[in-house]
Amino acid sequence: MAHDFLNITLVQPDIVWEDKTANLAHYEQLITGAKDKEVVVLPEMFSTGFSMAPERMAEPMDGPSVQWMKDMARQHRCIITGSLIIAEGGQYYNRLLWVQPDGNTGHYDKRHLFAYADEDKHYSPGDKRLIAQVKGWRVCLMVCYDLRFPVWARNYDTAYDVLIYTANWPERRSLAWRTLLQARAIENQSYVVGVNRVGSDIKDILYKGESGVYGPLGEPLAQLGSEPVVQTVTLSRAKLQETREQLPFLADADKFMIL
Repeated sequence: MAHDFLNITLVQPDIVWEDKTANLAHYEQLITGAKDKEVVVLPEMFSTGFSMAPERMAEPMDGPSVQWMKDMARQHRCIITGSLIIAEGGQYYNRLLWVQPDGNTGHYDKRHLFAYADEDKHYSPGDKRLIAQVKGWRVCLMVCYDLRFPVWARNYDTAYDVLIYTANWPERRSLAWRTLLQARAIENQSYVVGVNRVGSDIKDILYKGESGVYGPLGEPLAQLGSEPVVQTVTLSRAKLQETREQLPFLADADKFMIL
């Protein structure tokens, strides 16, 4: 049976370029200081920034950054999620991990690789969605550029309750970031969580943050602005059920199959 409430902790940092040690140490402080945490969401490629150098930056699934996530989840009795650069089977993946306190780990490999930045030349795409569970809540996990492709996120048969996007989304396209997060919430009648970074990277690309949480009617529940910040938002199952019962729009959705 699903619990009535779920706490999502959004971590919106300034990432030190390709410095795993500095970034993980900083996150450890932020996670330790966060209150009432149940699911902690870190940005895309949170240990490195949006690096196109997987030959130098990638780690295996038993590497130190994954182990760090497991240590944090165990110590704080919460779930840690965010994406890392992972090497597996001779390929590199922009892999989002869902790490539970008991060490069990699920993962999602970013499907839509950002060709505009040559991500498709360095990484292999995934082909399966991940819908995880916590406290009876179903959580669909996606990465950055996936946000532009609504078919991949479609909540057919109400498969999930919360849709999470981890990102390194540039300030120059921040209007699209805010608009598409809200649109995904409205069309899927689910909570949508978007976690982005702030600051700039080695290519002088500016990131404005603007992480946020939207309710199943698209209503903003939290908007984090453009500074480094950590914020916990409580989601209500009653609000979700009320929306879906009073406005059963998903029942009228087109049926389709992704090949």
